[in-house]
This record gives sequence, C-alpha cells and structure tokens, in this order.
Amino acid sequence: MRKVKGVIVLQRENWASRLGFMLAAMGSAVGLGNIWRFSYVAGENGGGAFLIIYLLSVLIIGVPLLLTEVSIGRKAQSDVVGSYQKLAPKKPWYMVGFLGIGGAFLILGFYSVVAGWAFYYLWNYLTGQLFVEPEGGYGAAFGQFTSTTYEPLFWHGLFMVITMVIVLIGIKKGIELANKIFMPILAILLLVLAGYSVTLDGAMEGLAFLFKPDWSVLSDPFVYIAALGQAFFSLSLGVGTMMTYGSYLSKEHKLPGATVGIGLMDTLFAVISGIVIFPAVFAFGIEPASGPPLVFITLPSIFEQMPFGSIVAILFFLALCLAAVSSSISLLEVPVAYFMRVCSWSRRVATIVTGSVMFVLGVFVSLGFGIWSGVTPIGDRNILDSMDYIASNIFLPIGGLVMAIFIGWYFTKEEAFEATDLTTSPLRNVWLVLVRYIAPILIAIIFLNALDII
Repeated sequence: MRKVKGVIVLQRENWASRLGFMLAAMGSAVGLGNIWRFSYVAGENGGGAFLIIYLLSVLIIGVPLLLTEVSIGRKAQSDVVGSYQKLAPKKPWYMVGFLGIGGAFLILGFYSVVAGWAFYYLWNYLTGQLFVEPEGGYGAAFGQFTSTTYEPLFWHGLFMVITMVIVLIGIKKGIELANKIFMPILAILLLVLAGYSVTLDGAMEGLAFLFKPDWSVLSDPFVYIAALGQAFFSLSLGVGTMMTYGSYLSKEHKLPGATVGIGLMDTLFAVISGIVIFPAVFAFGIEPASGPPLVFITLPSIFEQMPFGSIVAILFFLALCLAAVSSSISLLEVPVAYFMRVCSWSRRVATIVTGSVMFVLGVFVSLGFGIWSGVTPIGDRNILDSMDYIASNIFLPIGGLVMAIFIGWYFTKEEAFEATDLTTSPLRNVWLVLVRYIAPILIAIIFLNALDII
C-alpha cells in the first residue's frame, strides 16, 4: 500500500520475472483437464486422429486467444471486470467480466471436490490402504467414499485451505513461488511415469492408439467439436485467469513468445499424460474409452497389477494433486483481484471470503454424491455436472467470444497489434484474421453444440 494525498491506495503486485509468469500461466492451464479430462476425451474420440485435431485447435484458436486475453489484462493492469471498464469506459463490455468471476466460483466449487478425491487417493496410497483392491472392487470403494457425508468434505476442505494459503501470501512469494516449485516437479513426475509406462508389455499398442491416426473417426463431426472444446478449456480461456495473470505483467515483458510457449507446454503436458495412461490401459486390456472414471477406478486396478504399481500410483496421484493446486490458485485469484479493487479489501480478507464461499459451494457438490444425490438442478445432471455445464458450456464460451470480438473489432488494428506486441511481426495479420473471424465462429460452434442446438 502507499499514500497519495493522505489516501491509502492499494499498490498492484507484479511478477518477479517473465519466467515466473509463464510457469504460473502454465500451472493455471495444466490441471485436471490435462491429466484427467484429456485422457478420457481422447480415448472416447479415437486417439491419434483426435490428437491431431486437438493440436491444430490449440494453434488456431488456443494460442491466438491466449495472447488476446493476456494482452487485455496487461494493457489495463486490472482484474477481469476492471480491465474492460478501463479500456472501454462507460461501455457494457465489462458485464462479461462478471461471467468470468461467476465461472471461477462455479468451477473451483466443484474442481476442489474432485481435487480432494485426488488428495484422498494419494494419502491412501501413501498409507498402503489402496495397494490391494478393496472388497467389492475399486469402483465400489470409490462410490462408497464419494457418497459418505463427512470424509470427502475433509479432503475438499484441506485442498481449499492449501489453495487459499498460497493465494493469501501474494503473487511473488505465493503464486509465483508455488508454481516455480510445482511445475518442474510435475514435469519430472510425468516424464518418469511416461518412461515407465512405455516399458510395459503391450505398451506399443497404447502408443499406436495415441499417435497412429484412425482417419475413419474424422467422419464424426463431434470429434472436431470435442477437440476444439478440449483446446479451449484446457488453456483456461474465457474465465479470466489469464487476463488476471496478465495484469501483473509489466509492459517490458513481451507477450507473443511467452504465450506460444505456454500453449505448447500445456499441450505437451497433455500428450505426456496420454503416454502415461494409454500404454498402461492397453497393457492390461482396459477399454480406452473408459470415460471420467478412468483415473479413480480404472487406473487403480491397473496399478495393482503392474510391477512397482504402488510406487507408480503414489507418483501419479502426487502429480495429479500438484496439477490441481496450480490450477486452483489461478481460479481463486480471479475474484480475489476483483474484490481487492472494488471493496478495497486486503489480500487476506479477499482470499478468506471468496475461498470460504467456494468451500460452501463444494459442500453442495460433495453432498450431491451422497444425501443429495437425487438433486438434479439441470435436467438429469447432478449438482457437480450442473455447475460444470453452466460454467464450461455457457460462461466460458461467452467470455472467450466477447474477448475475441473486443480486441478484434472494438480495438483498431493498430491498437490490437500494439496491445499484443505484434506491431512488427510478420504474423500479425494472420493473428488478426484468426481472432476476428475464425475464433468467434469456432467458439460459437462449441457453444451451440454444448447447448444441444447443433
């Protein structure tokens, strides 16, 4: 804080280095979506052909929009609402910022519950409780755990406390330092697991599934939509995390190289996760399209059968927990930054208040697998799926669409190039076409498909 004419003004924090920003942004992007969601979505959509479409989607929509979102935050030096208010005064653009804040509350509300499950599995592998398949099988044990009232809430609460403590400490000594520790460890863990996975008997079949395209699946239009959606959501686009992180960057830090690096590393983490999972899945004769239960039911049964499986399980769930925390702190920072500015709260107060609200939301989500399992707010979706549906299929696509239109059409070409550091780049017109035309069309397709309109 500093005083200006006797008035206390909150001084905005900054990253200590460009590398710190990149690692934090990678941490935001690399989460359960890369390790958990990518694997089962790729498994459900044909493996290799899906991977190619996914990689193209990252280049065509992911990286250009990532550059767009970060540049808005850096230019405005404000939160997701304040950025639009500052760059477009007295215009309604800022309203979309509230969707980002609402999306952060909803996503971390259920994300923290799933992350709590990962913490529970890690603890039970460390204590040896899951070395041997429980009576009734891993599926029954998982169902019994998630349907109880208090135990999942403990792990959900523990995860939220860890997230809140890191955010509470601040940008440099909290979020940046945590990601400087977490991301290298996560990379090493995944590389070790991938190296082990490819040595298993039958692993080559899993690698062929992931890297040898089955072009016949491309006749299904939903493969393209799934790949587009995975690229969009895995990079944390539209919710305001990258805009908020970008606001802590100084003007001296150049953006194009950083955002390309973030996009490529995020994709690399997803691919390595596939190398970890699919060789093991095929080595033990498991169906690759196992869906969301892949991590919590299918993989534990595989770990039990493989050599050194208990050690592999510990390393895997440790990686999953690190990825979850690195993403959760970026989600919490979105509303924290907003309330610090609007309410003049300290970082401590803003973190405790917003984190507590997210914890309460998570209580509803957790109970939705137990005593409130019959509660279906949207159609036949339980509480978690309903919150995910609203945030991922409505708030995020609208946020991404408005963001692209804002910088692509509200800004002049010169302003857009200046904001993104593309003034002298030979690719500046390619980026502008992608953001002005291609990205809005593709986001609209994702949005309409999510609403079952197409």
